[in-house]
Amino acid sequence: MLDARKQVGLCQVCFNLSADPICEICRNPRRDSQTICVVEDTRDVIALEKTREYRGKYHVLGGVISPMDGIGPEQLNVQALLGRVSKGEVSEVILAIGPSVEGETTSMYLGQLLRPFTRVTRIAFGLPMGGDLEYADEVTLARALEGRRELD
Repeated sequence: MLDARKQVGLCQVCFNLSADPICEICRNPRRDSQTICVVEDTRDVIALEKTREYRGKYHVLGGVISPMDGIGPEQLNVQALLGRVSKGEVSEVILAIGPSVEGETTSMYLGQLLRPFTRVTRIAFGLPMGGDLEYADEVTLARALEGRRELD
């Protein structure tokens, strides 16, 4: 465990966990470098990778904006994200941040910051598979309606 802790650090590009200065995802030439998915922490990268649906790169913020906890944009990896996007090589930033109050605040802040440089989208939120409408709260139902799409 101690050896693992010494060997694992943060990727210098995306801030994901890595044993190397640049993580495997950032080094992979087959990944879409024009799309960046912004997540709160490394566990979110793992969850998204398990889907095998996302082919772009990531950016780990290291948390969310939370004034009550004394966490502002300065404590997160926001400037590094802005640096990556402002080069003009990114065609879309996907915000995959949870729908908490802090997550919403962070998403709105990042949207305003990044919109002058690229397209900014947000993952849809809604009902989990097997969830019943009668037990869902109003915000979850509203998000489910907002995120609806055409039937395939």
